[in-house]
Amino acid sequence: MGVTGQTGRHILEDFDKNPGDARIRIGVRKQEDLERFRKEGRDAVLFDLDDPLTLGPALCGVDRLNILTGYTIAMTHQTKWLVDAAKKAGVKHIVNQGVFANEDCTDSKFSWFALVECYIEASGIAWTHLHPNMFMDGMLNVSPPKGGSFPVFWGEERVGYVSIADIAAVTAKVLRDGPEHHASKNYYLSTEAMTGPDLATMLSEVLGRPVTCDVRQPADMEAKIKAGGLQVEDWYAKSSIEFCTQLADGRLGYFGTVRDDIPYLLGRPGTSFRDWAIAHRDELLDLVNQPADETPAK
Repeated sequence: MGVTGQTGRHILEDFDKNPGDARIRIGVRKQEDLERFRKEGRDAVLFDLDDPLTLGPALCGVDRLNILTGYTIAMTHQTKWLVDAAKKAGVKHIVNQGVFANEDCTDSKFSWFALVECYIEASGIAWTHLHPNMFMDGMLNVSPPKGGSFPVFWGEERVGYVSIADIAAVTAKVLRDGPEHHASKNYYLSTEAMTGPDLATMLSEVLGRPVTCDVRQPADMEAKIKAGGLQVEDWYAKSSIEFCTQLADGRLGYFGTVRDDIPYLLGRPGTSFRDWAIAHRDELLDLVNQPADETPAK
């Protein structure tokens, strides 16, 4: 799933570099993507989480399934349909990408993930849950340093980060190894914890250009959404505000911790934010050289 997006693309690249004896089936939602992958000689099928009729044919003969859903409330019924179809198709192992959250977390989107995980575990199919913290790669799209500045909306609280390439490498590893090694395991992926100003200092050093962090509060996130600055569904918007609020008031304080299972799975340390920034230096410099989207908050 998700090979046209960030994480899924890296998972596919990992298998391309080290296929082993795995046979990969790619599920895509759009006809043009299906035709493109088939022209490349890949086993590609229509696979639309909003169309349950596509799930059976896509899963027929599949042993191991990687679940990547969008951060919307639709993930609840989409994952139910998918897990039900996987059970009927005889899937033996589900690797699910979740979130870095405690079971009793009261942020709504993390609660959706908790429900999804419970349903997967109740299915009788062997499962592995991955729990990545904030994506380092969000600096390229979610909060890019355009004009040399980027915002955070949780004050100066620390947040843990992990690179998408590391998430993908872990996912591919778990899929290759299978349930014999990873059934009923929860793996946490939070490599390094930093404040927004810490990030700005590090980026300035790597890029050789001044980068600043526009430190904001949860109320600023709410104002930005109401002003139309973020085009997201209402449920996700409310959850984003709640997430920032709980980061700022300490209820999600554990998001600012390092809890890194990457060395146990890959035999190497997780990618540091500095190393990630060095690898993406050209992209980051391009963003810094672009005009800022808006005037920083006072």
